[in-house]
Amino acid sequence: MELRGKVALVTGGTRGIGAATAVAFAREGMDVALVARRNDEQAQKTREAIQSLGRRCEMIVADCAKPDDNTRAVEEAADRLGAVDVLLHSAGGPVLGDVLSVSPQDWYHAFDVHVHAVYHLCRAAVPAMRQKKEGAIVLVSSVAGIRGCPGILAYQAVKGAVLQLTRGLARDLAPDNIRVNCIAPGVIETEFHVLAGMSEPQRKLNVEKRIPLGRHGQPEPIAEMILQLARNDYITGENVTVDGGLTMRIA
Repeated sequence: MELRGKVALVTGGTRGIGAATAVAFAREGMDVALVARRNDEQAQKTREAIQSLGRRCEMIVADCAKPDDNTRAVEEAADRLGAVDVLLHSAGGPVLGDVLSVSPQDWYHAFDVHVHAVYHLCRAAVPAMRQKKEGAIVLVSSVAGIRGCPGILAYQAVKGAVLQLTRGLARDLAPDNIRVNCIAPGVIETEFHVLAGMSEPQRKLNVEKRIPLGRHGQPEPIAEMILQLARNDYITGENVTVDGGLTMRIA
């Protein structure tokens, strides 16, 4: 897909992987709708970075846990910038606890943000993509959705569901030339792991024992891979793991 002149909608677009990808889209000549719960200082910094590249950027305040907000976000993006050509769902955060300690409220909220939001975003964005006979959807999963991780049961459950959503959507939408792919990052240096309470000993263990490349990742290489998944018109239904070798290590 030729990205220049196209419109991208990025949920979770003001921080971390979402922000890095939104800026990468702008560098490719795309206009970008940022979707986040707050139009705060960080949101404005991301918007200014996109506008400094000569591209249009709209900030849409919405909560991906709410079905109507997802639908409204797509509609507002289309009204302000034009129909969405590339949809990236990167909103979400850590959900801590095992089966006995994670609360029912947190469990259901995790599914609302990470899984149900995909359903509502796609229902709103796909009709215009079908009309154009072209579109790209990229979902953000996690290595936690591939391998068991202690103490984050809800998070790994929803990220596993995202992998299957990717495959199902890709099969359904392929006849309309709408591609759906997924990316599974490893331990990336964003505020996600701060919110998850990663300790210094855990960081040290990751670098020395768990990640073969011996370092945590940065948002920009993740953004670059998302860009490739949006651009390459012969990839669909795939999950790309970008984790410094974390999931291949067995000892």
